[in-house]
Amino acid sequence: MKKKGSVLGGTLLIAGSCIGAGMLGLPILTGMAGFFPSFIMFVVAWLFMTTTALLMVEILGWFDKPVNMISMVEHTLGPLGKLLCWVLYLFLFYALLVAYMSASGNHATLVAHNLLGFLLPNWGGTLFFVIVFGWIVYLGTRSVDYVNRYLMIGKIFAFVVLIFFGLQYITPRLLLHWEPKYALFTFPILIISFGFHNMIPVLMQYMGGDRKRVRKTIYAGSIFAFVIYLIWELTAIGILPLEEILASYKKDIDAAQAIRLYAGLNVIGFSAQGLAFFAILTSFLAQALSLSHFLGDGFKVNKKERENIWMCALALIPPLIFTMLFPEIFFQAINFAGGICAIVLFGILPALMTWIGRYQKQKLLSDRVPGGKLVLLSILLVASFIFFYQVTGMLNIPIFPKP
Repeated sequence: MKKKGSVLGGTLLIAGSCIGAGMLGLPILTGMAGFFPSFIMFVVAWLFMTTTALLMVEILGWFDKPVNMISMVEHTLGPLGKLLCWVLYLFLFYALLVAYMSASGNHATLVAHNLLGFLLPNWGGTLFFVIVFGWIVYLGTRSVDYVNRYLMIGKIFAFVVLIFFGLQYITPRLLLHWEPKYALFTFPILIISFGFHNMIPVLMQYMGGDRKRVRKTIYAGSIFAFVIYLIWELTAIGILPLEEILASYKKDIDAAQAIRLYAGLNVIGFSAQGLAFFAILTSFLAQALSLSHFLGDGFKVNKKERENIWMCALALIPPLIFTMLFPEIFFQAINFAGGICAIVLFGILPALMTWIGRYQKQKLLSDRVPGGKLVLLSILLVASFIFFYQVTGMLNIPIFPKP
């Protein structure tokens, strides 16, 4: 009997997918609303994304073999839904991989210069990174799981050092700042911060279709990410005065850099750089693996223990080329691609698929997500609001207050 993946490994894969380098900038965006308004938004975002993730587990339970988003959408929403899924999924995750590859090239160049005294061009660092970690992705989910565990240890160590040296600078009164009108501005970013849904089909296959174990990993991984976010928010917003947060927002400086400049501690800068490095690696592994699975499902490639070499190449080579030639194109797109693509893929589509599956195709599992139509309608309402918010922001239409 084939050994199933561990709940611990699945939990760390979900947490690694959530806690990316973008976490460093969260306190700057949420700090303008204040700690407590942001905390409320964090809770709502976690509830929303955890619920839609559980809906995806329910949908996957309708199939008697491993599938990904393409098959799920085609089965419930038909050819047009399938086409929409292809476009949004590829655009979102190719854009994310471009960002990770570009950042990894910068880090590899820095490490080569500091440790070896070797001037490695950015494209060389990126190519080395993609070859090494692309090979790990090709070896399959179990290999990614084991490597991800060690990377998560490094990420947690860097985070602990960052928090340890930062706690002594917290001023409690700064946590009492209250500007709830800016809370809605942060909500789309918080939604993306809990975006691990692309890993669910991977985990379903890894755990032999055991929905109970997959649900455990969703709860544990998302709660772990929530706690890390909360500690980081408490530390950063408690250290940085509002004027520093606003200045950092205008200069596009993340919270770790802002704390280092404000408190004058280089150790915070080094630990933040380490956190960003490990966050990039864990996020890259999770997104590259899930994209390879998605492409394999779309092209009806048989599932094996190792990933299909051609699906890995298709997942990694296009973003690698764009990273080397046109990185600025995707960097400009990521800000709205995350909000628009992610909220459609992992908010609107799961609710629509569940509705059609339950109430038209009569796919009624005994362990389905409770709440019935009220929960599905609530998800669609919130997702539609976020989508509208992002579109108006992209078009510079001042519907909601922004800093």
